[in-house]
Amino acid sequence: MNYEKYECFQASYQGRVLTLTMNRPDDMNAVNKVMHDELGSIFYDAQLDDDADVIVLTGAGRAFSAGGDLAMMKRIADGSDEPFLRLVDAKRIVFSLLDLEKPIISAVNGHAMGLGATIALLCDTIFMSSKAKIGDPHVKIGVVAGDGGCVIWPQLIGYAKAKEYLMTGDPIDAEAAERMGLINHVTAPEETLAKAQAFAQRLADGPTVAIRGTKISANIGLKQLAHSIMDTSLAYEWLCFDGPDHREAVTAFLEKREPNFTER
Repeated sequence: MNYEKYECFQASYQGRVLTLTMNRPDDMNAVNKVMHDELGSIFYDAQLDDDADVIVLTGAGRAFSAGGDLAMMKRIADGSDEPFLRLVDAKRIVFSLLDLEKPIISAVNGHAMGLGATIALLCDTIFMSSKAKIGDPHVKIGVVAGDGGCVIWPQLIGYAKAKEYLMTGDPIDAEAAERMGLINHVTAPEETLAKAQAFAQRLADGPTVAIRGTKISANIGLKQLAHSIMDTSLAYEWLCFDGPDHREAVTAFLEKREPNFTER
């Protein structure tokens, strides 16, 4: 498989473990249009990669992913004719992760927010730096958590806690995330990727067919939920993009002030 076509990812192999690194470190791996498009295809390519049995996903620099690119959102909110993200691409990201038959391990080396958190949590096992935080702050920018958060968070920590964190957008530190079952393992910051890769190697050395079949079976319920939720959650999110609260939130963030929400 040729990953050189990807602008926002780097790929490397350790035996039959493939490590994919989101590579926009200067922007904390925030998801712009190009990266959004690539997220919708790279996991399908990983599925077809005959040289890999297990995947590790991480971020370059000090963040896993800061979520959506607010600078891009600001340009669009201001009336730019910049190509916008499409609903079908948002669904492709979620379903490509859930359809991926090979185990995928997330090495959350730094903060994982919004779509970044969703991507990390949709992986099969999550290793997280003790200095990292995870959260889904869609509501803080005036939009619905439509791109997968409403699917995966309730399944990991239950509906009560999930709705609390999805409705407030509050971030969670690594220790608390591990205690509530949101992630699997907290690691020393310098060991996060190595720990994830070591676990991936353990799976790669195991009974590949049995492990893969176990993952496929366990993901059936998640895929059914995603199919039943995503159209609604994304539709509500897209409605919010045209609303005054979203424009105010993006402007306030870039101006480093608190937003004044007025939409009712």
